[in-house]
Amino acid sequence: MKECMRANMAFPSFPLSTLIALTLLVASVQSNFLYDDEDPLQPVTSDETVAVGGTVTLTCRVAESDNSSLQWSNTAQQTLYFGEKRALRDNRIQLHKSTPTELSITISDVQLSDDGEYTCSIFTMPVRTARATVTVLGVPGKPVISGFEDAVQEGGFVTLTCSSTGSKPPAQLHWYRGAEKLEGRPDVVESNPDEPTYTVTSVLTLSVTRDDNNAMIACAVDHPSISNGDKRTEQPLSVLFTPSVTIKPESDLPREGEKFHLQCVGYGNPEPTSFTWQKKDGELPPQVKADGAFLLFEALNKSDNGVYLCQANNGIGPGEGSYTLLVQDPTAMSVSLGVDHAVVGGVVAVIVFIILCLLIVLGRYLIRHKGTYLTHEAKGSDDAPDADTAIINAEGGHSGAEDKKEYYI
Repeated sequence: MKECMRANMAFPSFPLSTLIALTLLVASVQSNFLYDDEDPLQPVTSDETVAVGGTVTLTCRVAESDNSSLQWSNTAQQTLYFGEKRALRDNRIQLHKSTPTELSITISDVQLSDDGEYTCSIFTMPVRTARATVTVLGVPGKPVISGFEDAVQEGGFVTLTCSSTGSKPPAQLHWYRGAEKLEGRPDVVESNPDEPTYTVTSVLTLSVTRDDNNAMIACAVDHPSISNGDKRTEQPLSVLFTPSVTIKPESDLPREGEKFHLQCVGYGNPEPTSFTWQKKDGELPPQVKADGAFLLFEALNKSDNGVYLCQANNGIGPGEGSYTLLVQDPTAMSVSLGVDHAVVGGVVAVIVFIILCLLIVLGRYLIRHKGTYLTHEAKGSDDAPDADTAIINAEGGHSGAEDKKEYYI
């Protein structure tokens, strides 16, 4: 008995009203735990993602209404809307829909400072809340490429750097040569001071050939805030290389006694400015004149036959081309005319062959029909005393024979 009294004295005495309030609070907490997933008055929201400058819609719903008002609060727990009533003077925030079971608001021109957790509350007993996280994407800036300041010589290496700033989360950079994807070094990510954004940098080292001259090298930014593909910057690559040389004749049929010239054409970067002509295994003929990229012949002679060389130089190095000159007789016909005559001759031969075939077929037809007539005439000649009787017998019948006789008489 004494122990029971000591136990009672160990706990302070509470008024009856306080005990009742505590009991109701415990019951309320237990009720919240029991109906957390099935409470028709529990608001429901969803997380949203939006890019800087875009518009986001925040929606809060309840399954049933007890005429209690819904409320949206921002990340600083400032009330934005209480039912249909605006609470914060921010023209970017507008009421989208308000019913007893739904409260939707929109935030336009979203900024990075709008990123965070928003709260929807319904003022029942007890107050029920739901949270929605708004993720604001920092839009990366257009990439900038450096390293194109100087042209690179064929066979050398060029190092290019691409950077993009303002992305959140960090963007990814990709390199392209035309449609071909190139592998650069891993991206380097740096945080921007006083901003929740990042600057991303990528480096590409490329071995170049003359085929890379004027090739478009592109750096593209890939980021979830870019809805229509990627942002990219591209620039042509300048490669220095020695000229490749070809010699073009004035005509395909150089004929003796005519004027004639050869042109030296050099393709290089830069374009060649110096040309040197010579004749292989000998000196240039005295009547031949070199004039820059042209080699002039005043009057062709068969002694001009031979291999002519042109060397073009663009300061990077020389390139050489050759042409074999074969002077023709003045009466020589061009290759193109020879080809035309050959075509015409072939067509005529085909036509003649077709006509001969038709004549052979027609002759066989006529011979066959003539043989048939002679055969019918022979049929009546076996028992006939003369030719008239034989013809009548071949036609068949004595009645017809009298008619035939009358016709011939």
